[in-house]
Amino acid sequence: MSAVAYTAGAVHDGAALRRGVALVVEGPVVRGLAAPGELPEGCALVESGAETIAPGYVDLQVNGGGGVMLNDGPSPERLRVMARAHAACGTTSILPTLITAAPDATEQAIAAVETAVPGVIGLHLEGPHLDPAKAGAHSPGLIRAMEQDDLTRLLAVRGRLKVTLAPASVSLGQVERLAADGVLVSLGHAACTFERARDYAAAGARCVTHLFNAMSQMESRAPGLTGAALACGELSAGLICDGVHVHPETMRLAARAKQGPGRLFLVSDAMACAGSEIANFTLDGREILRRDGRLTLADGTLAGADLVMAQAVQNAVRLMGLSVEEAIAMATGVPGALVEAEVGRLRPKAPADFIALDESLNVQRVWQAGSEL
Repeated sequence: MSAVAYTAGAVHDGAALRRGVALVVEGPVVRGLAAPGELPEGCALVESGAETIAPGYVDLQVNGGGGVMLNDGPSPERLRVMARAHAACGTTSILPTLITAAPDATEQAIAAVETAVPGVIGLHLEGPHLDPAKAGAHSPGLIRAMEQDDLTRLLAVRGRLKVTLAPASVSLGQVERLAADGVLVSLGHAACTFERARDYAAAGARCVTHLFNAMSQMESRAPGLTGAALACGELSAGLICDGVHVHPETMRLAARAKQGPGRLFLVSDAMACAGSEIANFTLDGREILRRDGRLTLADGTLAGADLVMAQAVQNAVRLMGLSVEEAIAMATGVPGALVEAEVGRLRPKAPADFIALDESLNVQRVWQAGSEL
């Protein structure tokens, strides 16, 4: 199998922009980056015409896409529809997200992701073990405390798993068990104190779900979960960068305040409308309305985002004032590393999932496993 080298104005490897190099791909995997004089013998050269070649985007919070929601009935077929819709928009790796649901739906979702579906790198269970005081668009009647059967079910999952939970419904000991088993524990939909959040980070939580939304906020004498997400280096945090969920100035302040090594990363929190033209859909029997870039319940409660990662990256530059280099990393290498996946980085033996971007960061072309979509 011969290698192919793709050129552009620059190549973003998932961490930084590189100039004067080409992306070398061999079949479904990346062979590496190489300067013109270092290309493998017999390597075909393809001029992409793009301003930037970057890894395919990695989205760790995808509730739906292509007109369907995972909650409508988790199945491999539904996952394929979602993954294809997001891949067409430049997101080649997703964590399908099940919003608070009954135990049988959770079991269906776990079974569905165990079937190999291109672009699906694991599962995100957002609930049901949340804080009813911060339910957001989740059905309050389905929120409940984690019991032994729930813990056993999660520990039996084969493959990559992210769970969003709240201290109000899950014990420190349960978090320790999950973290020890390799589960990515994310704090969210929680009204906990700063101190409580810090305790859960010490127990193994490594992430915070949609920073600023559905959580205790920073106050003068009570930093809350928001303050913990920014101050605790153990925690990374997802950010819905649509200009609706979080004010641009708040996002800019968060970017400056975040303490490492944990990082901020972009998520879409996409719903069924992603990659489609539908104007409304349902979640647990409740209608979600799509209006002027917002998704809401009838009472105005935000219900996910009308967003895909390509837009989030553009917004990170436009609204947050980040560099192109920083914004792309927040949608590729940072989330990929957080879930300990090979995706999101253009390095040897990584999947050949990459995109071509113009100077405005519009997605022009998409490749998955070395093949152009």
